[in-house]
Amino acid sequence: MADQSTRRDPRTQYPGPVADGDDIEHPGRTSQMDSEPDHGERTYRGSGRLTDTAAVITGGDSGIGRAVAIAFAREGADVLITCLPDEEEDAKATAALVTDAGRRAEVVLADLTVESENARVVDQAVAAFGRIDVLVCNAAYQMSRDGGLAEIDTAQFDRVLKTNVYALFWLCKAALPHLGPGASIITTSSVQAFQPSPHLLDYAASKGAIVNFTKGLALDLVDRGIRVNSVAPGPVWTPLIPATMPPDKVKSFGAQAPLGRPAQPAELAPTYVYLASQESGYVTGETIAVTGGSPIT
Repeated sequence: MADQSTRRDPRTQYPGPVADGDDIEHPGRTSQMDSEPDHGERTYRGSGRLTDTAAVITGGDSGIGRAVAIAFAREGADVLITCLPDEEEDAKATAALVTDAGRRAEVVLADLTVESENARVVDQAVAAFGRIDVLVCNAAYQMSRDGGLAEIDTAQFDRVLKTNVYALFWLCKAALPHLGPGASIITTSSVQAFQPSPHLLDYAASKGAIVNFTKGLALDLVDRGIRVNSVAPGPVWTPLIPATMPPDKVKSFGAQAPLGRPAQPAELAPTYVYLASQESGYVTGETIAVTGGSPIT
């Protein structure tokens, strides 16, 4: 669990974001950021809640995915993470943190907008671990467009939907034969699913689809003993932010949250651990908000 030895004011426990400039190209790497996120490297303490389980985390190279991989490993899970080839440097750093925790790490370079790549990820996870106990569908794509709909072309819309929604469908479908009773699927939705920003119109629509898909899939799989839930983050400080937003928006990123700042990835990880563990055995079809106070109703 996260280190609670020092209680701090949640409004000020992390500094605000730094406008890294406009020289970070998508997808962005952690090492390129002027203020690197906190993934729980020095603070997350496990308590055996995922001992000897096998987890797949898409988009596990950086940001929320890295924080979840660290937490899962320290809770006792072996972890396979996926990333794009351009993100391999970050993925290797995440894998090293998993092995430092005494667990097995696998890295798979995959473009999840291609259906067959999702099946390959599942095949490699089963080959490495023999099974899949936890599937975290976290990979996502966004690109901020100040002009809203008028500036979103079909290519961008297609990429957003294929990365955020199609890949979720393909991955869950491929993994299903390898998921037994007690398995957990966790999706990453967003506060954007409930409070869409015009400059993220396509991204917000995709996150709304994820919330609905999560609810429906939970009902579909309940007779198999498989739980399906979603985590809805608010603004989170990750490489995706300076890589997809102009510097002025980066500097004020997260200020709209009632707590007045963006979350750090480490603040999301405990919710994923909860949903992956048997502590949430009576929870399915739910979306848990980690939004800094912004409502999702």
